Amino acid sequence: MVEYLFNTTRVLCWIVTNPANHLTKAIHIRHTWGRRCNKLLFISSEADDILQTIQLPVAEGRDYLWFKTKLGLKYIYDNHIDDADWFLKADDDTYVIMENLRYFLHQYSSDIPIYFGCKFDRYIKQGYMSGGAGYVMSKKALIKFATEAYDNSRLCKYKTIAEDQQLGICMENIGVIAADSRDENGLERFIPLPPVDVQPEPHVEWYIKWVYHEPEKNVSCCSPHAISFHYITPDEFYVLEYLIYTLRPFGAPVYESLPTKINVSEIYAAGMPDAEPLMVPQTVDSNG
Repeated sequence: MVEYLFNTTRVLCWIVTNPANHLTKAIHIRHTWGRRCNKLLFISSEADDILQTIQLPVAEGRDYLWFKTKLGLKYIYDNHIDDADWFLKADDDTYVIMENLRYFLHQYSSDIPIYFGCKFDRYIKQGYMSGGAGYVMSKKALIKFATEAYDNSRLCKYKTIAEDQQLGICMENIGVIAADSRDENGLERFIPLPPVDVQPEPHVEWYIKWVYHEPEKNVSCCSPHAISFHYITPDEFYVLEYLIYTLRPFGAPVYESLPTKINVSEIYAAGMPDAEPLMVPQTVDSNG
């Protein structure tokens, strides 16, 4: 089943990093969960023969993160659009369970303009996805971004605001749906924090305030099919590898059935493809 999803739900993973983190953070993704991507790319401002980075003409720093993301998306569209059905952006301290990502994405068509992640409810009508938790967009969403938003300053302005928020503005303005990524029990799959900060329940104030669907009291934040965690240290990458892929309690259940495909009309009914273009808000820091 895992091999079937690997071949039928192809995911290109692109990691946003910087020269200082090439061999201290990003390299550990290559040695752990990045091996399970159909294609793995590292986006940076400098070339690195060891990490094999893609060098883009951009300065480093938080103020330039949106520009790096925008250039990265365009680079992937120009060079890799046919290499995958879905395109996952992650930070160099994000850990992703690729099997759970493909399991979740299997029910959706990549021909629909849609993207998923940890949804925040500030500033944008349909919400937007946390950059730290990672977000994944369909092939159609990437095509629309590259052909409709990239060079359109009315729909996709460049401002010094949080990268994830800026992308959310562009996506809403071109009709890409910011969809609900939670499981059937309303538990989050994309987590913009490490496990210790959300178990047994979330206790980080900004996350509780910003997440689109308020966590229920005394209920675990995270789905059994969680997809990502953020702020993971290099050592923790290997701890998670062990806990997820090596440790096995005797008698643990095995999930074999795939989710049912979702009807296109259901996706549009739940989304907001007819949103009006937005004014760009003032500078904020989403901590995401």
